[in-house]
Amino acid sequence: MRRLLILLILISLAAPLAAFGQEMPPIPRPRPDRGDEVVQQGVQPEVPADAEHGNAALNALAEALRTREQTPETSSPTAGGPPLAITLSAKIFEGGAIIPDGLVWRVFDTKTDATGALALLGKSTDSIAVFNLSPGDYVVHVAYGRSQATDTMHIEPGITGKTMVLDSGALRLGAAITGDIPIPAKDLKFDIYASGDGDHDRVLVADNIAPGDTVHLNAGVYHIISRFGKYNALVRADLRVDPGQITDATLYHRASRVSLKLVSDPGGEAIADVEWTIRTAEGDVIYASVGAFPALILEEGDYSVIAKRGNNVYNRDFNVHAGSPSEIEVLTGVY
Repeated sequence: MRRLLILLILISLAAPLAAFGQEMPPIPRPRPDRGDEVVQQGVQPEVPADAEHGNAALNALAEALRTREQTPETSSPTAGGPPLAITLSAKIFEGGAIIPDGLVWRVFDTKTDATGALALLGKSTDSIAVFNLSPGDYVVHVAYGRSQATDTMHIEPGITGKTMVLDSGALRLGAAITGDIPIPAKDLKFDIYASGDGDHDRVLVADNIAPGDTVHLNAGVYHIISRFGKYNALVRADLRVDPGQITDATLYHRASRVSLKLVSDPGGEAIADVEWTIRTAEGDVIYASVGAFPALILEEGDYSVIAKRGNNVYNRDFNVHAGSPSEIEVLTGVY
């Protein structure tokens, strides 16, 4: 009986020793990069420069995003240890609701490699993202359209997540001809720049924005260029974006659509195969084409047009007034 008792004690001691000698399960890696196919229709989202404060850390992260997104297989977190499930969420402004969709999350190591790039440890397009991260320090970046925020995060046992505040608003742009004459949407595009002292100081934030589109931006002042047509009809304005608000703005153009035709007599049929050149009052060429009945959009002002057909050259001065479309006839003879 005594021998049996000793045997049972030895067996009970051997069991935990055997378990201790087994390999620990591998630490799960951060969520792998899921690719950019779900972000802005396959285009890597551009991280704009801070419009008002020139956030150096954000610019550095933007450069890292442009140069390289390193996959988790070749990256290593700042510190080791069992991973923790970290929940990330974002708000448009302090005290606001959690943003329900449209977010892109990236988590980076805080250390740069030899190229100066931050190692990407994980990416998510979930509104409330969950990353499995070991204790240590990380850089967290979230983008909401062209609004974005970056912060560092220290992870240790007991920390379960972080809520980022984007401090963002939005712009919704439109334009019309002076006198509230509508402009077809296909003829309008907007460019948005970070505010600066001049064109050389401004950073392009977004271009070719269609009228009526809602563009999410960090709060601040932006320089807007409205382009009506392809040539010289443009309007500039500085607009402020406030946190949690949509700024609706209509820009007014002093311009008009102009059509040209070469005719033998007033009101006659347009002559085909004409080489057209339009110059401003200062002599700058702003338009050149070949056709029978070209049309273009010009800002208000004085112009001259040259119509060449074969060896014959005809010309005329004309004036553009803001308003409805007008037709400019160039005559082959004197009347």
